[in-house]
Amino acid sequence: MDIDLSGMKVLVTGASGGIGKTIARSLAVSGATVAVHYNRNAESANALVDELGHGAQSFQADLSVPEECSRLFLDVLYKFDTIDVLINNSGIIISSPLDTPADRWLEDWNRTLMVNITAVGILCRAAINHFVNNGGGRIINIASRAAFRGDTPEFLAYAASKGGMVSLSRTIARGYGKQNIKSFIVAPGFVRTEMAQPHIDQYGESFVVDDLALNNLTEPGDVAPTVVFLASGLMDHATGCTIDINAGSYVH
Repeated sequence: MDIDLSGMKVLVTGASGGIGKTIARSLAVSGATVAVHYNRNAESANALVDELGHGAQSFQADLSVPEECSRLFLDVLYKFDTIDVLINNSGIIISSPLDTPADRWLEDWNRTLMVNITAVGILCRAAINHFVNNGGGRIINIASRAAFRGDTPEFLAYAASKGGMVSLSRTIARGYGKQNIKSFIVAPGFVRTEMAQPHIDQYGESFVVDDLALNNLTEPGDVAPTVVFLASGLMDHATGCTIDINAGSYVH
């Protein structure tokens, strides 16, 4: 099946590396014009834009700052005139054990929730308002298996934030479907990315793979095709759904 996204304009947060970069590449291969969001890695984002073609552009924003989340959406609209799909991929994970001093633990909690769910909420609100006035659109939120099976205690905030993404997505699907707005959740498990590499280095790849039902670690390229499929409109009647991509680790 060939998926043609020609003429479609897509904002991908956290697109300068990891899963987001592979999603951006896959979207561009199908013809989409991609807004490549980044925070600090301008060099990687700009190199990706050159690679993607189709009018791709890079956009900087620190998603831990509410005003920058709003600015990001407006900046993309200014350059692209419209946005057809919002993909909330950007996220952080901070190890914060319960014996961390209370003020530091709360700082870690607030920063995690700001980037992983508050920023997502701000961008979803902006997208919904835009979509309502432009005949509809799609939102794809990249959550985590942690939203369903939980995580280890030092990642309470991460698990809570990803659970919030699921509820947010389902509420959008229920509340705005009649206005032609669709919302989906993709929930990866452990994926080989820059963010995951320190954990792999510390514990060894076999430790991670032993938790899977399959024999090899999930790669960003295992996640991206599903996102492209959801963006295409071919799955619109699955609005509100969650698609698990975690090598069976959620049920293993």
